[in-house]
Amino acid sequence: MTHRVAIVGAGPSGFYAADGLLRANPDLRIDIIDRLPTPYGLVRAGVAPDHQGTKAVARQFDRLLAQPGLRLAGNLEIGRDLSWDQLRTAYDAVIVATGMVIDRKLGVPGEELPLVWGSWRFVAWLNGHPDFRRGPDLSAVRHVAVVGNGNVALDVARLLAKSADEMAKSDIVPEAAAAIAAAPLTDIHVIGRRGPEHASFTSNELGEMGRLARAVSVADAEGLDVVPPASDPTPERLRKAKNIAILKGFADNQAGSKSVTVRFHFGSAPIAIRPGELELTTGTLPVDLIVTCIGYTGDGYPKGEGVFAVGWARRGPTGTIPANRADSHAVAQEVVAWLKQCDPKSGPDPLPPVVDAEGWHRIDKAETAAGAAVGRPRIKMIDWHALLDVARGA
Repeated sequence: MTHRVAIVGAGPSGFYAADGLLRANPDLRIDIIDRLPTPYGLVRAGVAPDHQGTKAVARQFDRLLAQPGLRLAGNLEIGRDLSWDQLRTAYDAVIVATGMVIDRKLGVPGEELPLVWGSWRFVAWLNGHPDFRRGPDLSAVRHVAVVGNGNVALDVARLLAKSADEMAKSDIVPEAAAAIAAAPLTDIHVIGRRGPEHASFTSNELGEMGRLARAVSVADAEGLDVVPPASDPTPERLRKAKNIAILKGFADNQAGSKSVTVRFHFGSAPIAIRPGELELTTGTLPVDLIVTCIGYTGDGYPKGEGVFAVGWARRGPTGTIPANRADSHAVAQEVVAWLKQCDPKSGPDPLPPVVDAEGWHRIDKAETAAGAAVGRPRIKMIDWHALLDVARGA
């Protein structure tokens, strides 16, 4: 008999954990469980659809799915189809890789108004997540506020600002692409509560904002005479110094010189939201849509012996996709050490019928074929029933 390990969550941290386990013990039997019929988590549903290079990491995970000891169990929700107790009873170890996909709240009056969208919900719509098929009505949206000073805020601003031609090679869902292209956008405000020397943008992503076909990025030169904190590690100081230099370049740009103007605001925080209006500590902006990009929270999970967490479920919503690899491999070593102390459990296969790797490959083939017909990487299926029908060969 060999040990059985369940990994709950088929995103990057879950696959990296499986990779670490199989490197240490190729004889393990591993089930990667996900409530969606499609794997890869944030790679599929959270990475900006125009960043196809980042999404290419999925090829590594596809190769892992070919390993004989690894099984994909999609369309299986813990708590609905199988309880946590059943999972812990059936497997020798359980790894929680569920991430964090609940948008944090601003905590200001008016946040419940329909013009306010969290970044997870917004980007999941752009990426064709079947739970988020309906996006905001952009037909009359001229002014957008993006609240946050990280890469997700840049993703949202960039995706709204890009032209249809610039998005042509992405895997944005056609409905979202059409809505953005038809929107009468004129102004996108990127708002951060701290100064530019504290912004967490990566320089590559910030630099992209200066190379947009239909949008010009501008910043107020008066607030840019700053330096990165001396207490920061050298790589952080270098990144922030480069960001400040890029923003100074934006300060030389002329607002309105292109059809869309992206305005960077620093040292400004939301106070209240009213229909058509965002009140900040520095003044009031007219807004038709607000997208909050201030981080995520997640549901808890039952803790106990033999239960381990990886990725965002372990350390919170920080770090890039590659950062999950080292974290997940380290946890995999803890799991291997744990298994050495345990006799393998016996019993029947605990899983009901699932969408396995073969079912996922049917979906993948159908989506990439649809994309190839129009010169795109893929056209995602966004209907639950359609996904399951294709996965089952119907």
